Amino acid sequence: MATITAGEFRNGKVFEMEGKYYQVVEFQHVKPGKGAAFVRTKMKNVVTGGVTETSFNPTAKFEEVAIERKNMEYSYNDGDLYYFMDQETYDMVPLNRDMLGDAFRFVKENTMCMILSIKGNVFGVEPPNFVDLEVTETEPGLAGNTATNTLKPATLETGAEIKVPLFINIGDKIQIDTRTGEYIGRAK
Repeated sequence: MATITAGEFRNGKVFEMEGKYYQVVEFQHVKPGKGAAFVRTKMKNVVTGGVTETSFNPTAKFEEVAIERKNMEYSYNDGDLYYFMDQETYDMVPLNRDMLGDAFRFVKENTMCMILSIKGNVFGVEPPNFVDLEVTETEPGLAGNTATNTLKPATLETGAEIKVPLFINIGDKIQIDTRTGEYIGRAK
């Protein structure tokens, strides 16, 4: 295992502290006029998702942890369990709903997702950045309403609700950015 000092923190780095795994969300090197320098760090517990803010001595040492990333196909859900299939072994991996995150509302069955784990313990799911989904419910579109920035609510085939331009109709396939939940355009 590689060692990392607090002075080497960068956004996204994952380290182990007191038996827990944390990811650096934000960091700031602070050199006050008097006293020792320190690293103010906002970090997220990768298992629970809880965010805390702490200050570290820049020379404090931690074990750097590697995040394993594996592409798996979302197959189906059964209650609160969501099943992902390993493309190499065809094993089904059940994950609890609370691991999926908000962006998962845009994922339909048979979509490839990135499964994130540390030492074999899964802590998160990253859906693709962009997905194409069909609109299942919205007000009828109005011809000629293409130049306005006015948006209307629409329900997608996954059940997620987003805002779309007025000219979008039921049955249209649209592209969504799963990171922001925003309409990008019509699917190609």
